[in-house]
Amino acid sequence: MTDKLAGMAMFVRVVDLGSFAAAAEASGVSPAMAAKHIRTIEQRLGARLLHRTTRRQQLTEVGRLYYERSKAALAEVELAEASASELQSTPHGRLRLVAPVSFGTQNLVPALVEYMRQNPRVSIDLALDNNPHDLIGEGYELGIHIGELNDTNLVARSLRPYRRILAASPDYLARFGVPLTPENLTEHECLGHTYWRTQGRWHLVGPNGQTCEVVTKGGFTANQGQALRMAALHGAGIVLQPELLLEADLACGALVPVLPDWSYRPTPMSLVYAPDRRPTAMLRSAIDFLVSRFG
Repeated sequence: MTDKLAGMAMFVRVVDLGSFAAAAEASGVSPAMAAKHIRTIEQRLGARLLHRTTRRQQLTEVGRLYYERSKAALAEVELAEASASELQSTPHGRLRLVAPVSFGTQNLVPALVEYMRQNPRVSIDLALDNNPHDLIGEGYELGIHIGELNDTNLVARSLRPYRRILAASPDYLARFGVPLTPENLTEHECLGHTYWRTQGRWHLVGPNGQTCEVVTKGGFTANQGQALRMAALHGAGIVLQPELLLEADLACGALVPVLPDWSYRPTPMSLVYAPDRRPTAMLRSAIDFLVSRFG
């Protein structure tokens, strides 16, 4: 196999440089040795690769096909060796990511800081945006996608489903009472997200998989989860937001679970990236870290 690759490489050089002499000089061998490589290939294939004249070499039809395939094969060999070498190297470079605002602010940023501590030669460029992005076109290595993924050009690694739960401050519940059933929510101030497609309706899933649609009302809406969280902390009403966003407030008692057996239907969450034929050590390590943290 080594001899075949050496022959392929010599043949490609002869074609690219236009002569045996130039290819031999570039390879550090004699013109006779360069010619011997080509003759060996021709004998093995039983076909002539080049029409030789005193002034130039011209490819035969078989030679043209062999040249194209050889060049592609040699490129794959180089790529394989470069990728193997890169994968063994220390993660380094600038990692560009895009993520939804609330998840990115509350959960992703602390994780990325920890990742940078573990990989001090990596810097992070994080964009927070709830709108979809063209990862490949905009040059992002990684993205966090919440919802069904329709872009078949991306590779997706499943993360923990995005579960939204109900919560309120102890002060609010002391003033207005604790709802005991989903239907009781119609009597409460429900903090609404401006851009939800089901504005004014919460589709909840119960402990046994049963579903319930509740028509909600409330005086406070916002286009960002952190704003709704802050409103809930200050007693404005009942919030329906991601468990990941509220977990610290629930742990310290600043918020209290409401109807803990009920939640908004879980939404898929994925770590997405372009199919990269040459994964860098930085990209591979970041993917492994984030899947380990949020998978």
